[in-house]
Amino acid sequence: MTAEWNEQFAAARALMVMIDEMIDGAILVDKDARIVWSNDKHVWFDDKRMALLGFRSMKEVVGQPVERLIPHSQMREVVETGRSFPLDIMRYGEHTLLVSRLPLRDGRGEIIGAIAFALKNSLTYLRPIAERFNKLQLRLARMERELATSRAPKYTVENLIGFSPAMLQVKRLVRKAGQISSAVLLLGETGTGKEVVAHSIHAASDRVDLPFVGLNVAAIPENLLEAEFFGVAPGAYTGAGRQPRSGKFQLAHGGTLFLDEIGDMPLPLQAKLLRVLQEREVEPLGSNQVIKVDVRIIAATSRPLPDMVRNGTFRSDLYYRLNVFPIQLPALRDHKEDLEILASFFSERVAVSLDQPMRDLTPSALEALHGYDWPGNVRELANVIEQVYVRTEGDRIMAADFADILPRSAADRQALPPRKRLLAEAMDELERSLILSALEEAQGNKLEAARSLGLSRTNLYAKLRKHDITATSER
Repeated sequence: MTAEWNEQFAAARALMVMIDEMIDGAILVDKDARIVWSNDKHVWFDDKRMALLGFRSMKEVVGQPVERLIPHSQMREVVETGRSFPLDIMRYGEHTLLVSRLPLRDGRGEIIGAIAFALKNSLTYLRPIAERFNKLQLRLARMERELATSRAPKYTVENLIGFSPAMLQVKRLVRKAGQISSAVLLLGETGTGKEVVAHSIHAASDRVDLPFVGLNVAAIPENLLEAEFFGVAPGAYTGAGRQPRSGKFQLAHGGTLFLDEIGDMPLPLQAKLLRVLQEREVEPLGSNQVIKVDVRIIAATSRPLPDMVRNGTFRSDLYYRLNVFPIQLPALRDHKEDLEILASFFSERVAVSLDQPMRDLTPSALEALHGYDWPGNVRELANVIEQVYVRTEGDRIMAADFADILPRSAADRQALPPRKRLLAEAMDELERSLILSALEEAQGNKLEAARSLGLSRTNLYAKLRKHDITATSER
């Protein structure tokens, strides 16, 4: 041991003595990570451990490899790399220590050893740090749960309401789409439930536990679409943040990306989307970095894409890439046999949201709904039922409740007979109307309705079958 070397260690020991009140233990090792000195507090070397190792005093410890007394010690890494560890949490036996490890160098800058010391009352020092760390961990966990919930599918096949042949076909296709990984193209008028179907496909697939990310192309300004799709690098443009912002493809990695109103996508972005679908990689705006993505695409549109391809407003190659598994969603006017179950479902849902008793629909109310063409489809029906709840009162929903809500009440239209038709048809319609009114006034009680019409119960049943009327009560 040279005089200079010994002088350096003497200075380090002197420093430890000076700050003795601030530390619970200190140790010096040489460049071979052998113990040179330890203070008399022995926080690392309690009597029990010393006895187990066969040492009777600290003098016998000097010269031993540090790992023999402190398993998993990082002091050897300090002397070999010259790296310092200014602050570290170390668990040693029953002790939790706040430790600093620093390399020692000679006048030429060469490493001659290392020093480690544990701060006094480490738990007291650690408590505010640990509490803040725990708060941050809890906040991060909560945010992760909220994000996972927001990216989870909101609907399943069970949410596709209806038992008409058209809706049964849609459910069959949704289940099949869940079993494949190909792109799906949802076609149909506005309000037919394309988003519900997209969620249902994701929920039926093996990606159900991974993100479902939706983007309405028509709702994003054209100059922001690329950033929304592919993300933004820091400082990509004036006003861009200092942190990178992920695009919808990165957020949906491993899961499903739902592109609603795909027919509204501008042509330049169509080309970039096609490249992403082919190469399965994105390049954030303002970055040269290429990011691999694994995303299942479900696209939807109410526009006639084949016509757009022919007139050049939609790329044919992108159309063929998306139109692998098309699903046509029927307009509500094409499956009116589902009207009653849909209207009842919306009635129950609105009643719950408004904290009101549910109102059943009378036969005449259902007749009015059947007489309307529903250009807004299922979405319009949901809106009409909600308007009935907030604009009218009563225990049940009557045909008259739609008078100021539907553009023109279907019941009123049906009450106006066409100028040219047979007398028998007009009589049948009048008879049907009178029976419906009687049932409504009797709240579905067939016996009471028959009495008010001057009919026997058997006769009333025959007329109900003739006019295909279903009453709500068997009394």
